Amino acid sequence: MIKKLDLKDIETVKCILELQIASYKIEAELMGYYEIPPLKDTVDSLEACDEVFYGYSVNGLLAGIISYKISKNVLDIHRVAINPTYFRMGIAGKLINYVEELEYSINKAIVCTGKENLPAVNLYLKNGYTKKKDIEVSRGIYLTEFEKKLR
Repeated sequence: MIKKLDLKDIETVKCILELQIASYKIEAELMGYYEIPPLKDTVDSLEACDEVFYGYSVNGLLAGIISYKISKNVLDIHRVAINPTYFRMGIAGKLINYVEELEYSINKAIVCTGKENLPAVNLYLKNGYTKKKDIEVSRGIYLTEFEKKLR
């Protein structure tokens, strides 16, 4: 079940933070880079962010999240995080498809992931995104930017 998450609810924010840290630790290991911004988040920084969050629950437990902003008619996906227990169950794809359909008036979507995070790279390619460029964020550490035309 997918539903909008309320960042004013402290328990929801704590669940997001716990899930996000577990998920992004895996990406950090794949990249060999532990300075990923979501790993530095706190309850306060999440509450203060201006992203829209949706969550995917399994038996009442938060199994995945997606967050985004909309700017200049672009859906800018900021976070896709899945509890490692639920990896490879299609949850990330469902969340991506959900927000793409929800924001039906948007022309394109963009997202970045670690270049070495092959499961995420494959997820975006499988969901119709195309690679735009690699961005060096630290010496020898790259993010890959993806884009998808929605309409």
